[in-house]
Amino acid sequence: MTGPSSTPRGEHTPTTGATWSTELVRTEEVIADDAPDPRPNRATRRALARAARRSK
Repeated sequence: MTGPSSTPRGEHTPTTGATWSTELVRTEEVIADDAPDPRPNRATRRALARAARRSK
């Protein structure tokens, strides 16, 4: 096992766009009461189809 380097590396500034954005952006959507229900996602559709096949 090696010990710590006697010549540590200096700090550097990361390139533009290389850091994560830490601010959370929360948006709220208003959906009308008479709007149709959204289509279920693929995983839900597959689960419903699998359950329908098993119940036959």
